[in-house]
Amino acid sequence: MNGNAATAHNLTQHTPKSVIKIAVLGAESTGKTTLCRDLATHFGCPWVPEYMRTYLQEKWDEEHLTCTWDDLLPIAQGQIELENKLAEQAAQTPDNNHYLFCDTSLFELMVYSNWYYGNYPEALTQAALAHYYDLILLTDVDTPWVADDLRDSPHQRDEISAYFSDQLTIHKKSFQSISGNRAARVQQVVKLLELFKLNNNA
Repeated sequence: MNGNAATAHNLTQHTPKSVIKIAVLGAESTGKTTLCRDLATHFGCPWVPEYMRTYLQEKWDEEHLTCTWDDLLPIAQGQIELENKLAEQAAQTPDNNHYLFCDTSLFELMVYSNWYYGNYPEALTQAALAHYYDLILLTDVDTPWVADDLRDSPHQRDEISAYFSDQLTIHKKSFQSISGNRAARVQQVVKLLELFKLNNNA
């Protein structure tokens, strides 16, 4: 799909009312995917993979090319379509744990767009700022950097993490920092979700 065909309209987020949606953001190689998988296993619910990795890995394998500005909106389109699809699945889980853990969001794509290009597509910005998550988690830079075909910032993770924090604050997106080993991270999120449900059922 040509990037110009993606608009704010078809980047709309659709979340069933029963689903509690959690976005996991952060610098590269800070354990976002691992945390989402662990939480999905813990709660027995779906999680949303990072569409950008699938998209760019395919581009790298086929053309040996990396991300460009023209890729941003097609990636955003693929991410929200996947998120909306899995949100419907989360609503159908048989228990009360209608959670959906999202390994990235359009907000993260917007942040990286500005980091690499100094700008972001208007449609992406509108959608990223309009999308809502019940809980936003920012993974700390306390995990080893692991190289792959797509990662390119082993020495800038602290700077990028600080930039994420600044952007979330500027755009009034409340977030919680998550750190520690795998088990500690899961327990931090479990407690945050218990508190969230307690506050919303009060």
